Amino acid sequence: MKQEYRPALSLYETQSAIGAVKRIFQEQLARRLGLLRVTAPLFVDPATGLNDDLNGVERPVAFDVPQIPELERGAEIVQSLAKWKRQALAQYGIAPGKGLYTDMNAIRRDEVPDEVHSIYVDQWDWEKALTAQMRSEEYLRDTVSDIVAAVCFTLAEVKKMYPQLCVSISRHVSFVTTQQLEDRWPELSPRQREEAYVREHPTAFIMQIGGRLKSGRRHDGRAPDYDDWTLNGDLLFWDAPLDRALEVSSMGIRVDAQGMRSQCEAAGCAQRLELPFHRAVLQGEVPLSIGGGIGQSRLCMLLLGKAHIGEVQASLWPGQMIKACGERGIPLL
Repeated sequence: MKQEYRPALSLYETQSAIGAVKRIFQEQLARRLGLLRVTAPLFVDPATGLNDDLNGVERPVAFDVPQIPELERGAEIVQSLAKWKRQALAQYGIAPGKGLYTDMNAIRRDEVPDEVHSIYVDQWDWEKALTAQMRSEEYLRDTVSDIVAAVCFTLAEVKKMYPQLCVSISRHVSFVTTQQLEDRWPELSPRQREEAYVREHPTAFIMQIGGRLKSGRRHDGRAPDYDDWTLNGDLLFWDAPLDRALEVSSMGIRVDAQGMRSQCEAAGCAQRLELPFHRAVLQGEVPLSIGGGIGQSRLCMLLLGKAHIGEVQASLWPGQMIKACGERGIPLL
């Protein structure tokens, strides 16, 4: 974070601007990607295999439901809706080229709170049905460009309402693979490579996350049963107040039957293939699709020039962090 920071908006203006960002962006996202707004669950039955395992180490928040004895393992608060959305495409009978989006709220108790991470997660989850011919890197790139266009349009509209905002975002998206990053900066960690690249290219999409690189290491973890590791990525923007790269979205073309099997075997979790969701993918009972999550609080941070995610969402923070933010004039909600 830069040493000098002064919020451009008051607390009252911030609340109003958050509402504007969310309203404008989701309207743009729905229009540009052809999405229908739907309702989504806060919790799921873990026996279905629908909950997202994220990097495979996060513990979902679980609770028992005595009134529903069929829930032998209780219920789990969703960690994302990556798998649920794909099943919903089939349930709603959505045709290829169209999709859905929803609000996703979650609790990630193992998250380490800092300027951009919170134990409370809020994002737009979206999913589109595809044909086999649409499963390509070109379609992925075009979708990323549409999302960036929606972000830039939203920023322009919000700056009309609050001209004191000095935020700037590049409309040009630079695409790069994780292997290209390793080839260029083999001495750096994956996170440091991203920082170096986004400093040079302030709007960037880092592609092909989850599989092993030539070094034998992974750039980052990805669950093996939703994204195709060769057709996915993260969308990052350079954030001036933080003086760092800010990831706003993770997305990708989803695994087909072959990818589901090979990635689960590579990740050492072939036993998942017996779960209901996984069997549905293997048997072609759910559509081929593309989808992702877009952080609501992170997008508000970026567009409103905030230095801490706690300026745009109400959560819980360590006492030392609250004190440090107070000393630096960062008002946490």
